[in-house]
Amino acid sequence: MPRTLETGTLESAPPPLPRRLLTILRPELPSLAEEIIEEIPRALPEYDRPMQGPYVTALQIGVERALDQFVARVADAAPDPGRHADTYRRLGRFEAHEGRSLDSLQAAYRIGAQVAWRRLMAVAARHDLSSSVMAQLADALFGYMNELASLSLSGYMDARPTEMEDQRRRLLQLIVSRRPGSDRAIAELAELTEWNVPDEVTLVAVPPDARCVRDALHDDVLLDLAADEPRLLVPGRAPGGQPEPLSPERRKMLAEAFPDGCVAAGLTVPLEHAADSLRWARQALTLIEAGVLDDGPVTSCEDHLVTLWLLSDCALVDQLARRHLGGMNDLEPGQRERLVATLHTWLTTRGTAAEMADELHVHPQTVRHRIKRLEKELGGRLTDPDARFAIEIVLRAMWLRNSVRTEPHDPPEDH
Repeated sequence: MPRTLETGTLESAPPPLPRRLLTILRPELPSLAEEIIEEIPRALPEYDRPMQGPYVTALQIGVERALDQFVARVADAAPDPGRHADTYRRLGRFEAHEGRSLDSLQAAYRIGAQVAWRRLMAVAARHDLSSSVMAQLADALFGYMNELASLSLSGYMDARPTEMEDQRRRLLQLIVSRRPGSDRAIAELAELTEWNVPDEVTLVAVPPDARCVRDALHDDVLLDLAADEPRLLVPGRAPGGQPEPLSPERRKMLAEAFPDGCVAAGLTVPLEHAADSLRWARQALTLIEAGVLDDGPVTSCEDHLVTLWLLSDCALVDQLARRHLGGMNDLEPGQRERLVATLHTWLTTRGTAAEMADELHVHPQTVRHRIKRLEKELGGRLTDPDARFAIEIVLRAMWLRNSVRTEPHDPPEDH
């Protein structure tokens, strides 16, 4: 990290330049901001990520505000020097959370300054700006970039993990890896970090790049947001205490700590089974991303045990489907779909033909015809308890994966 940077503010304004610069430069800002935001990931691979998420949003806002503030300052338009300072401190905090040095962000500032200077040169040529004005602009621009980098350094230093946080991150890794003989290491590291080892824990899976309001997290929560698959550990029952699954207070904590996205909480389990809780939480997070689960900011595996089980091995479900429903593969797709929908309704409701007809929006005679066809296609599987149970599992899993689509207004079939 360059030693010339020191923490600072945006308080020292450069000498004022002609106020007409405000009129000349402001129309350039939207396209200039886009050019800078496009150039940074091209030049710096570490910023070459999908243009979405809180980090990229902060970078875009930072560029736009930096340009707006700079133009106001050089034109002596009475800007508020501290109004956007936290934007650049926040960028520094992001670098710390990503586990990087500030070299990349400082390089991004230099690239932004270079792109802006090229644009200033083009504007100067169009408007006959004097060499003295351009010299003042150059001093102001590169001095301003140094001030922004100084603010980012301040945020970086505030957010840089302390030795205690590093040790707690290692403690979390020890708990979830749970190798033979790790009990003693866990106990020693817990004592060193002043963390009370609980009997039960809940692991929480966090989306990558999720913004975290760390002040919202309780002091006893272990976290590792720099991991490829970010995670938290929320203590449950303390030794000798009462069982305590993820409480409403803990859920509220998680919602406040991750206001921009969903997190998934695994089951509350004994400490030695923490890896299982994390595995289930990650599976739930995958289902959230696929649109299967949607409980708002905090999804609890406690509420979706059957879904997690049914979708834990989709390839195996496909094999069951081939084994028990393969006899219908030769049917026309529409006919097969209608028969599968009827079978699903029959197995889940066990209703009469009239009741099933109401749910499927068809005539009762159509239901009776389909049932006869199902008995023909599936043979004795519908009367065999084990086969019938397997078929119901397959249909529920297919329904969860949106592989089964019932038609709300099926036309009557020929009999």
